[in-house]
Amino acid sequence: MEKKSSYVNISAFAVMFAAMLWAVDMIVLRPRLYHLDVAVVVFLEHFIAFAFMLIPLCIEWKEIKKLNKKDWIAFIAIALLSGAIGTMAITKALFYVNFVNLSVVAFLQKLQPIFAVLIAVVLLKERPAKKFYFWAIIALIGSYFVTFGFSKPIFDLGDKVFIASLFSIIAAASFGSGTALSKYAIAKINFRIGTYLRFGITSIIMFIILILFGKLGSLSKVGLPDIWTLLIIAFSTGGVAIFIYYYGLKRISASVSTICELAFPFTAVIFDYIVRGSLLSLGQWLGALLLVVSVLAIGLGKDEVIELKNN
Repeated sequence: MEKKSSYVNISAFAVMFAAMLWAVDMIVLRPRLYHLDVAVVVFLEHFIAFAFMLIPLCIEWKEIKKLNKKDWIAFIAIALLSGAIGTMAITKALFYVNFVNLSVVAFLQKLQPIFAVLIAVVLLKERPAKKFYFWAIIALIGSYFVTFGFSKPIFDLGDKVFIASLFSIIAAASFGSGTALSKYAIAKINFRIGTYLRFGITSIIMFIILILFGKLGSLSKVGLPDIWTLLIIAFSTGGVAIFIYYYGLKRISASVSTICELAFPFTAVIFDYIVRGSLLSLGQWLGALLLVVSVLAIGLGKDEVIELKNN
């Protein structure tokens, strides 16, 4: 039992670390691609990463034979939701606010647990223990204060923040649903194959989108500095982060995973301060504390908190 609990703790922190890498992507890397079309950015970041996955994919090709029709449908849904729609939506949201109002975008991403738990309950028949709900609520409260502090959130319908908010909600729904579907999809295979398929199928979907919407010509606007940025993303916050994420997701529930991903806003706030000098208010520090405590409680907690009761 102690060994099993250790595996769960390591897996929870793996998901948290992946979420931190995504925050670095949001604050440091993705802003450099602001001048490019959103669909082009999403296509290239997946295609470049997948290009480096082709050789290991061929080596482990026999693993793919374990997948049936339902598994393939799940992976296509993951690529469409998390890979294509989710990534385009969050990128579009960030571009809309010019990477200034990150708090609105970051907060709305915390709606992910709602969508993930709903999908997990329906698809995976998960029933989290009562203590899990307690820490989940604390985490959501903490993420709210990290974003807005003690101030009342205000959405001006006349500016781009409102539109960015809509895109952010779409991204939250897509990523949250993708978390639950990923748990189902990688049940039969190792986390490496899961990563290969996600990036490969997403690349195909995004290429089709570029053709359908006449965006292929926009590829000519990609310069050498953009390629270097995309390569950094592929080997850090992109492909590598998904490897780490799937490693953790393989050993914990979808519900626990999506709460561990709340490490994303805390890391985003920290890097926003380092990169842009944005200071946290007292209310935001309180929220950060609540967020860290709740996430650590789930990652380090006892089995009755992180293990699920299945019906």
